[in-house]
Amino acid sequence: MPTSLRFSVLATGFSGALLLAACSSNPSSSTTQDAATTTTAPADSAATGASASAMPTSASFGKTADGQEIQLFTLTNTHGLKASISTYGGTLTSLLVPDKTGRLSDVILGFDNVSGYLSPEFKKSNPYFGALIGRYGNRIAKGKFTVDGKQYQVGINNNGNSLHGGNVGFNQKIWTAKPGTTAAGETLTLTYLSKDGEEGYPGNLNVTVVYTLTHDNALKIDYTATTDKATPVNLTNHAYFNLALGQSKDVLAHQVTIPADRYTVVDASLIPTGELRPVKGTPFDFTSPHAIGERIAQVPGGYDHNWVLNQATGQHSAATVYEPTTGRTMEVTTDEPGVQFYTGNFLDGTLKGKGGIVYGKHAGFCLETQHFPDSPNQPKFPSTILKPGETYHTTTSYTFGVRK
Repeated sequence: MPTSLRFSVLATGFSGALLLAACSSNPSSSTTQDAATTTTAPADSAATGASASAMPTSASFGKTADGQEIQLFTLTNTHGLKASISTYGGTLTSLLVPDKTGRLSDVILGFDNVSGYLSPEFKKSNPYFGALIGRYGNRIAKGKFTVDGKQYQVGINNNGNSLHGGNVGFNQKIWTAKPGTTAAGETLTLTYLSKDGEEGYPGNLNVTVVYTLTHDNALKIDYTATTDKATPVNLTNHAYFNLALGQSKDVLAHQVTIPADRYTVVDASLIPTGELRPVKGTPFDFTSPHAIGERIAQVPGGYDHNWVLNQATGQHSAATVYEPTTGRTMEVTTDEPGVQFYTGNFLDGTLKGKGGIVYGKHAGFCLETQHFPDSPNQPKFPSTILKPGETYHTTTSYTFGVRK
């Protein structure tokens, strides 16, 4: 059975069982209402100079410590939106989108040169700004799991656990890039071969990630992978968004909606206990819009949890975000069963980004679409095991608009 279908079947059965044991999973109508009030900027191809047949541009993004040249590719759509992606880590380094006045500005935390992602300060805090994450997004308890009766030990890099692929994950790899164009918009195809045994994972994993900046103001990310040995796979992107970047030092005023009636409870080291707890009556309830800062003080350490999306199959809403000052909106859609909502709790002001902006606590938020944390050790969670002959495929889109 193809992996994407297998994941969907498991997620459907999983959700159905929980419906009997937990609360109702009717999708919240608030996301639909938010989307209805969101409009995109009018197309103006002549003003921007963009066309459906244009190709991404490229430039040097600097060199690594061993002298390898890193390229930066910039995709542009017919509205003038621009997305820049580095071959180092497949990193989304900037994303220019309009506000309610039509002014374009960046909404992504990052740096002007690859040196920012290689600095001692960045490596110490390791916030994964904008990077592609793999083999396994999020945490695996003690870095251990068993596949086909064999136990594996992968890299430990976070409080005795494995986080985002281990010590040297996909975020630190140099990806092979191929720019292109389709009817939907300009594309960048990135490929990487994760060899058998890398970070302790089994199997040669061939990974392809396609970024598309569409003409309807969406940044779409398609992930595909195949393997020659059964292995856990959970790919995502770790972009930090601030829809008022440069105007607000934090994201606490952003209003967030997440159509999820449950979230995965975690222990002190952020490993799931296995419990899926109802959000109703808690600060985790984003089934209707709430400002990030409204209840964050009630969550020790801030938000850094996986929400169990009410709809687990097909393309569905994972979150909607509205920033009142700029009027910007962002709708996240995915075919994944979960989303990790993280509010930049560990940023401490030691990192200075593009234009000298200091990234302090809560300077950005992440919405990492995913299968659940520690799934290889949680048999009741949807499976993340990819087997030979299967194809892993998942798609997530971030669509931008304005509310005037």
